Amino acid sequence: MIISHVLYQKYLKGGMFMLMMFMLASCYDKETLNVPQKENEDLIANELDEYIDQNFVQKYGMAVRYRYVDSYLSPGQRVTPVKLDAVRPMLDFIEEYWAQPFLEVENGAEFFYDHVPAEVILFGGLIYQGGTVLLGVAEAGARITLLNVNDVDPNDQDWILFQLGTIYHEFAHVVHQRYKLPTGFENVSPIGYTGPGSWFILTDDEALERGFVSPYGTSSVNEDFAEIVAFYLFDPEFHERFTIDEECTTVDCERRNEGRAKLRQKLSLIADHYEKVTGINLEELRAATQSKIVVP
Repeated sequence: MIISHVLYQKYLKGGMFMLMMFMLASCYDKETLNVPQKENEDLIANELDEYIDQNFVQKYGMAVRYRYVDSYLSPGQRVTPVKLDAVRPMLDFIEEYWAQPFLEVENGAEFFYDHVPAEVILFGGLIYQGGTVLLGVAEAGARITLLNVNDVDPNDQDWILFQLGTIYHEFAHVVHQRYKLPTGFENVSPIGYTGPGSWFILTDDEALERGFVSPYGTSSVNEDFAEIVAFYLFDPEFHERFTIDEECTTVDCERRNEGRAKLRQKLSLIADHYEKVTGINLEELRAATQSKIVVP
């Protein structure tokens, strides 16, 4: 209660200060103060457009769309627009956590410049549909849609991992869309796939027992591929969770280890495939990404 009282006093004094400032300012010509909010927003938007053009369009060939446009959504979808003050921090996040790891590894810059989507769409909130949450969208390698931008917080590890999971998942789709899946990948755990309409009934452990990093990975072989790539790159505990066997005393534990054996096989196929078709060493890319994530 004492802390709350102190904070209240602090904000009260701040409010009195603002009131005094307003009284002083009112002595001057009203025309200098009567600036429409729309004009200020337009100024910020113009500065953002110039920044995006210089640092994303010209540099990477990536157009970042932050203005709300209905055509970016599927029929029936609803989502909160992105706030103007969230756009620049999100742009900084994209540069540091998505672009830079690729630019730091061998052959990564060439791959990133050649494969980065032409458009990145930003929305402020999440898209809810059919009892599930849409985290992002990749469209034939040409467009990636990122959500929950209004909660941008580079100091919040949960938010960082959420966004990296989306970014790396959607960017992984570009690889199989252009270069197909690794040979034999779909045969590692063929009976584990659930289909797009029932994956959400599985628990994380049940998905692991089948050889998947997440329930969503069981929805299709393409999603399986993208989920493994994403989790491998962004999850600090990937190996502890998905590749290192537990010491078992129960049947459930043994089943999880059987799933881990399948995941080790899948990860090996994916790493070899990336090396072959992109020239990128996934282990090096993971290290570059993890170096930017501060584990609490």
